[in-house]
Amino acid sequence: MNMSGGGHTLSDVALDITVECMDDRGIRHEIDTVLGYRSSDPFAVAMTFVTADGNLVWTFGRDLLMRGTEKPTGEGDVHVAPAIGLSGRAMVSIELSSPDGHLVLLARSSDINDFLDRTAAIVAPGAESDFFDADLLISQVLSA
Repeated sequence: MNMSGGGHTLSDVALDITVECMDDRGIRHEIDTVLGYRSSDPFAVAMTFVTADGNLVWTFGRDLLMRGTEKPTGEGDVHVAPAIGLSGRAMVSIELSSPDGHLVLLARSSDINDFLDRTAAIVAPGAESDFFDADLLISQVLSA
């Protein structure tokens, strides 16, 4: 992921949100997060978790996030589903799994929908391949 000197994602769309999670003891935590989207990587969104130990980035499909706001979606490391928060507020559950652990996050539906609306204004859903530069990807892979 490209990062600027200030630690923010270089994106066409970036939205600061706060997500909630519960630890193993049932204690609620809030995590500052930046959702990012770049038209140069039109199929993906990035969630950057801002922590005192540094930023942690998860990248996954924009379509997964879109579909997950309406119904449970996902296979593998990322699952997204509509949810209801403890206050009764509409939320989106984002479940992340890795060999290092498992985390279930809750984000406000309004934040996720705002972010997705902003990404759709940059690249309409279904038009991602018009923005995808396969030649650039190949040159980046070969130069690495």
